[in-house]
Amino acid sequence: MSHVLIVQGHPDTSERHFCHALADAYAAGALKAGHTVERLEIARIEVPRLQSQKEQESGAVVPDIANAQTLLKAADHVVLVFPLWMGGMPSLVASFLEQVLRPGYAYDGTGPAMKKLLRGRSMRLVVTMGMPAWYYRLVYGSHSLKAWKVGALGFVGFRPIRASLVGNVAEADVSAHTNWLKEMEALGAAAR
Repeated sequence: MSHVLIVQGHPDTSERHFCHALADAYAAGALKAGHTVERLEIARIEVPRLQSQKEQESGAVVPDIANAQTLLKAADHVVLVFPLWMGGMPSLVASFLEQVLRPGYAYDGTGPAMKKLLRGRSMRLVVTMGMPAWYYRLVYGSHSLKAWKVGALGFVGFRPIRASLVGNVAEADVSAHTNWLKEMEALGAAAR
């Protein structure tokens, strides 16, 4: 059995979004299969913006970020759910990752001798978008997704990093939404 951390990255706390339903379905599947599930909602914690490289390397970590680091370190598998905004992840999610994936916690050293301190954990990115997912892949080349997979998440040791691109979320096609919820529940059961 795996220890799963589900990180909800939708910045809007005023109402529920399809991101919330997807995270709930994943959690339900994981719990039914006997996995341990922890949840973290980024929009409900303090996530300061980093202002400099010096701050990122040696600045103080606020208690909410320290707690997130503890949850992340305990997880075998991490699920990060967020909407695609302006071609990438919302700035709140990017700020969260910048705060959490700091040197000394997520990686140590530079160059070939660098240690990936989060090695041994897998990740699933669940990205919702208004456009069709095939359009994001074909026209945009999934550029922002690739950048985060290689430039940050893979850099600190997550492997494998899988992605579920959920397109056309604004459309009222209930069958497509139902299919995605079933898919998330199945992925949760498998903890992948």
